[in-house]
Amino acid sequence: MIKKITSLVLLLFITYTSFAEERVPEQGGGERISHTFVIVHGASGGGWDWKTVAQLLTTKQHTVYRPTLTGLGEKHHLNHADINLTTHINDVVNLIVFEDLHNVVLVGHSYGGMVITGVMDRIPERIQHVTFLDAVVPDDGMSMVEGQVLAAELKVINGFIHFPWLDTSLPFPRDVVQSLHTFTEPVSYQNPEAFKLDVSYVAFIPKGMSIAKRAADPSWLRAKKRHWTMRTFEGNHVVYRTKPVAFTAMLEDTVDDRNTR
Repeated sequence: MIKKITSLVLLLFITYTSFAEERVPEQGGGERISHTFVIVHGASGGGWDWKTVAQLLTTKQHTVYRPTLTGLGEKHHLNHADINLTTHINDVVNLIVFEDLHNVVLVGHSYGGMVITGVMDRIPERIQHVTFLDAVVPDDGMSMVEGQVLAAELKVINGFIHFPWLDTSLPFPRDVVQSLHTFTEPVSYQNPEAFKLDVSYVAFIPKGMSIAKRAADPSWLRAKKRHWTMRTFEGNHVVYRTKPVAFTAMLEDTVDDRNTR
C-alpha cells in the first residue's frame, strides 16, 4: 500500500512539474522564468540568420525555435512563385501546434511582422507575448506592399522579388529571392483575442537618424495607436548580427512589457 501511495505521489509530482512554469536560478540567488521563443525572420532570410541570438537565449535556459519560412533559407529548393503570405503563416502556426507549444513569446523581424500578425489572429490562445523587431505592423486587410513598400519599387522577375541586397556570389547561408505573392496577399487581423495580447514594438535607430524621424514610420504610428509598448534600439536593420549580446538582453526584457489599455 505504501509503495502504491509513493508511486502515486511521484506521478503527481512529475505531472505538476511538466506543466508548471519552469524557473531557473539566477547567479544572485533569485529566479528567472524560462520562456519559449519562436523567432520569425524577415524577407529573403531564414532561421540561420538568428542562430547566434538563439544560442545566447538558450544559454539563459530559454527554449528557442527559429523556423525558416517555405522557399527560403535551407528550404530554398522548395521556392516557387505560388507561395504566399498564408503559406508562411501556416509554417509558424503548424510549428506551434505540432510542437504543442503554449505561452509562446512570438517574435518577428521586418517582413516577419506580417507573418506574426497572421499567427496572432489564428492562435492567440497559444501566445504569451509578441515582439515586433523593426517589423511591419499591418492593419487588417493590409499587404506588405500596402503596409511598408511600394510594388513599383520592387524588382520582380518571373514572380520572384529580387531584393537589392541579394548577392548570389556569396556562399550559403545567404538571402534568396522570394515570391511576390508573399508581399501582395493581405493579412487578417480581426480576432478580438489577438487585440488583448501584450505587444512590444522595437524600432532600430541607425546612425544619423533621429528618433523623431523614425517615429514618422507608418508601422511605428500604428503600433503607438494600439498602445503597444514602444522601444528603440541603436543600430541598423540587421543590428542583431553586430550586437547580439546587447540585443538578446533587450529581447529578453520585452517579455515583461505590459500594454496600457
